[in-house]
Amino acid sequence: MCGVLGIYGKLETVIAPELYDGMIALQHRGHDACGMVTYDKTFHTKKGLGLVRDVFHQSTMNRLTGNMGLGFIRYATAGGMSLDDSAPFTVHAPYGISMVFNGNLTNFSKLKQELHKKDLVSLNANSDIEAMLHVFAKELTQHVGEPMPKAIFATVKKVYQRCLGAYAAITIIADHGMVAFRDPRAIRPLMIGQRGRGKNVEYIFTSESVMFTMLGFRYIDDVKPGEAVFVDRQRHLHRRVVTPGQWRPCLFEYVYFARPDAIQNNISVYKARLRMGEKLADRLRPLLPTLKIDVVIPAPSTSNTAALALAQKLGLNYREGLVKNQFIGRTFIMAGNERRKKSVRHKLNPQPLEIRRRNVLLVDDSIVRGNTSREIIKMLREAGARKVYMAAAAPPVISPCVYGVDMPTRQELIANQVNGGGTVEGIRKFIGADFLIYQTIEDLIEAVRIDKGPVREFCTACWTRRYPTPEVNTKMLRQIENERLADANAAHC
Repeated sequence: MCGVLGIYGKLETVIAPELYDGMIALQHRGHDACGMVTYDKTFHTKKGLGLVRDVFHQSTMNRLTGNMGLGFIRYATAGGMSLDDSAPFTVHAPYGISMVFNGNLTNFSKLKQELHKKDLVSLNANSDIEAMLHVFAKELTQHVGEPMPKAIFATVKKVYQRCLGAYAAITIIADHGMVAFRDPRAIRPLMIGQRGRGKNVEYIFTSESVMFTMLGFRYIDDVKPGEAVFVDRQRHLHRRVVTPGQWRPCLFEYVYFARPDAIQNNISVYKARLRMGEKLADRLRPLLPTLKIDVVIPAPSTSNTAALALAQKLGLNYREGLVKNQFIGRTFIMAGNERRKKSVRHKLNPQPLEIRRRNVLLVDDSIVRGNTSREIIKMLREAGARKVYMAAAAPPVISPCVYGVDMPTRQELIANQVNGGGTVEGIRKFIGADFLIYQTIEDLIEAVRIDKGPVREFCTACWTRRYPTPEVNTKMLRQIENERLADANAAHC
């Protein structure tokens, strides 16, 4: 799961400082690497490993001139951890094209071979972004000389045919404008914002709306499934659904990845998490006389909203019994179980005065590998909790994600490890809780879906094994799993 950002500003504007601010706002979507490219007759690129604040300095920003640019926050899925695998990527023909994207190509291995044999292209990196960029460039070459909007729409339609999976892409075409498009099921998020009007109009494309207020943009719309959006040199907006699709946005975005103040697919993440907590409260209410809960404590900070709503609906005390160090990264997107477990102790500090001699209900957004939950429950017991109950705002994760979330093997999922198939009782014992309850998938969908929104169904593959793209089958999942295990074994050699 990465974060992408594109801004097309007014003439004579230097857009790099606003790209920097926008990338800081998206930092929660990845910690591995980041990059920026701006355009001012030529492309100016800077990328590096680590956080935005560590990669970009004033001397760097001074050379990133131009009124349009792209920003990228990397969370490694396809591709490695090296700088060579991080976007933005640029090719010099036709015209000159630079691209960032969020997602994962399910046919990346096959596409890489096809590019080499059919298109005579050798990829420099092991990155699906670079593969898509070469497909885009190759197809655009076939339409040179046509009116640019027509050429763009025809090109993106071909990209949809050749690039399978989930993605949201933003592209700069030198001297022509900016293009944004989203896979035909809109699995990965991408939205449009606008600032100003007439000759002073400016546009932004991004994974989340979290920087709109800060930068003065207003939300226009989400890029639709299978839609291409082109902003030309005069900053006129051209839109067309070139491959009609179906809304299947990632439900895990609302559970964990997106910031609570984000709007995705016209749905408030904050409101969705409130409803998740209320749904959990309804399930817990009949059990209150038995559990005798004294205090509700969230595992900060993605579960804070759901925990608060749950406590309010049940009339229970809500306390911040775990204090988070904001300068430690998100444990889910850290590489390696040992690093995640150590990071929990560095990231969270218990407040014994809110925990000692109490029956604690710990609320978390989800339980994926189980190691983080186990460490937190152990910390609560060490702080004096009489009993520790746990409620998860999402169902058990039982299947790997192939669309951009880094949990591709069944062996890593606690719901597939315990008692030969992952019973709730087996998971409870593993994490060390006195009681465990999960959200149902039906309640989770109902919590996120809104009556007036366009989205009626979501990608729920990690909870249901129902993948919304037809190319994902048992053979593909087994191949991905074997590749992941081979990489892990090689890393330990």
